[in-house]
Amino acid sequence: MESVRSDAGPHQGDSALTVKILVAGGFGVGKTTLVSAVSEIRPLRTEEALTEKSIGIDDTSAVQDKTTTTVAMDFGRITLPNGLVLFVFGTPGQDRFWFMWDELAKGALGAVVLVDTRRLADCFASVDYFERRGVPFIIGVNRFDGATRHSPEQVRDALDLPSYVPVIECDVRDRESAKQVLITLVEHIMRSMSARRDPGALTY
Repeated sequence: MESVRSDAGPHQGDSALTVKILVAGGFGVGKTTLVSAVSEIRPLRTEEALTEKSIGIDDTSAVQDKTTTTVAMDFGRITLPNGLVLFVFGTPGQDRFWFMWDELAKGALGAVVLVDTRRLADCFASVDYFERRGVPFIIGVNRFDGATRHSPEQVRDALDLPSYVPVIECDVRDRESAKQVLITLVEHIMRSMSARRDPGALTY
């Protein structure tokens, strides 16, 4: 399933270009929902029921209806209109499963960091992870019912992100909205690849 490493570009398979991407973010932010919404195959999930053992560890105050949690990864596949095939891996959101991130990140060309504005600090670790490793990423502000709306620029300022990192609103329950998140990421990856050849390309 692994595409080539991020410093080598997309992989030319037998009939299609394939790219591995990650969907990251805090606990209950919508990673599994996004993967499920866009996948053209039955998504692979590694969810387990939340139990009393998670009390005091997993903060469910903003997602009280959540009854399961991803313990390894989610996996789905989507073919974009241009023929590019994305292998989409959702990462576990809880601290105790972060040891898996390095393995999941191998060969990934980019990432979506999903954000819940009610719990903005939950995404800091994901942002830091990809910044430190030079992995292109975008921010997807997931619109939760009842949450206060904030503009993309307000979110950008709160996360102290450079202007070239895309910040877009989305509803990951909606396939087209979730799909647009992935398209935005692919476009950002392509600009980032161009910037490696021309360092001034991302100064917009």
